[in-house]
Amino acid sequence: MNHWILAPVVLPAMVAPMLAYVMRHDVVLQRVVSIAASAVLAAIALGLFTIAADGTVHVYRLGDWPAPFGIVLVLDRLSALLILLTAVLGGVVLVHASATGWDRKGRHFHALMQFQLMGICGAFLTGDAFNLFVLFEILLIASYGLAVHGGGKARLKAGLQYVIMNLAGSALFLIALGTVYASTGTLNIADLSQKVREIPLEDAALVRVAAMLMMIVFAVKAALFPMQFWLPGTYAQSPAPVAALFAIMTKVGAYAILRMHTMVFGPDADAIGTLSGDWLMPAAMITVAVGALGVMGARRLAPLVAFATLGSTATLMLAVAGFAPDATGAALYYLVHSTLAAATLFLVIDLVLTRRAGDELSAQPATAQNGLLAALFFGAAIAVAGMPPLSGFLGKLLVLDALGNHPLAAWIWALVLGGSLLTIVGFARAGSVLFWKSTTPGLALPDDPAPEDPAPAPVTPAQAAPAIATLAALGLLTVFAGPLMRYTQATAAQLYDPAPYVNAVLVDQPGTKDLPEEDH
Repeated sequence: MNHWILAPVVLPAMVAPMLAYVMRHDVVLQRVVSIAASAVLAAIALGLFTIAADGTVHVYRLGDWPAPFGIVLVLDRLSALLILLTAVLGGVVLVHASATGWDRKGRHFHALMQFQLMGICGAFLTGDAFNLFVLFEILLIASYGLAVHGGGKARLKAGLQYVIMNLAGSALFLIALGTVYASTGTLNIADLSQKVREIPLEDAALVRVAAMLMMIVFAVKAALFPMQFWLPGTYAQSPAPVAALFAIMTKVGAYAILRMHTMVFGPDADAIGTLSGDWLMPAAMITVAVGALGVMGARRLAPLVAFATLGSTATLMLAVAGFAPDATGAALYYLVHSTLAAATLFLVIDLVLTRRAGDELSAQPATAQNGLLAALFFGAAIAVAGMPPLSGFLGKLLVLDALGNHPLAAWIWALVLGGSLLTIVGFARAGSVLFWKSTTPGLALPDDPAPEDPAPAPVTPAQAAPAIATLAALGLLTVFAGPLMRYTQATAAQLYDPAPYVNAVLVDQPGTKDLPEEDH
């Protein structure tokens, strides 16, 4: 077995307690260790991405116990891609939080970030549905602390809503797992893939209930209608670096839907058929509309960005709901883009808001680097809205092309294009108010009293670097769209052909321990 497969879970799990207890009084040391650990995690993730690129499915059996009885971690193209994305985004967010001083506004910021990375990476690697629940809870517990980092009544209120929603989702997840186990006798994903396809259609009612319960759970995690309301409030009130990392959290829900509803409850499973897509597609379509209307109606900058993130996630879920290899390949490309675009936007608005009096979309005196901030905001806005030359344009084009033969294709095209137009208008309005209607540095507007507070500090290179890096990454996604699409299409083909995954987990098990005869 390749022990490096375990590293994305073990490394942050070991670093987090050290940060919380050994280094809790030295924030500089915490920064050094946390950023160094994230850099090592990114290097490991790149190595795992390389070894998974040829399509080989790698399995790590904890304790050498054979599947489906033992716990397994499974590395394939999909998990390798998302772990690499998580590691890179985590490193960027940590650099931004350290450079801007966000990590000083509450206790155990770096420890919570490492626990968050542990849970996300573990969720992408696990080969067992119950351990997916466990790792969901780890990342959610860490996110509860991060969501209220820095305190404040509004942040605490939004955090409480976020906690309640996710606790309800977790309870439903447990019920869904119990239903799955009652109907199949297993929770190993590879074993489930076989067992579900062996159930006769006339005996599949309980399996269909389990599939829909899991769909609802993952849709809640992905903030789809009618449970989309938690995302704008939580993201708008969370610290900007935390919201940037949260951009990958909704993708955990999308990942879980892709993993479970292709390999286990896929369209080729007679017990399920097209049931998953029939319910998911309308929810995603309505969420696209909600996100676009929210952008148009926003009167503050943070909710504007939060609703744009919601619309971007919903566009991703449209492609996921297609449940076909071409649509899934487009979804994975758009997943990478939307994660980086949303994170970029949150990092940029943090630089803007710390140099303004509140986040109201109103004209205020310009800062010393008004041009730099305007340029960063413009780049992030066109990325989220899906305008050329950045990768959002290609991503939406791929999604629309992949769904061109869907029965609801006309509605999908209208919603995506109309939502993009509303998003463009909303960001154009916000940008003009924030940057074009401002005055020269240090001067007050005609109707305002003279400013009493000193001018905010200029943006340092360390503070600007993370946002510039993610913008550059979006440019690279455009330049290398061809190779990335070939990778995502190969990943989609691997998802819809579960045989190699099943063989790697259940058949090829050399060197595992022998179970007692009564356990077989």
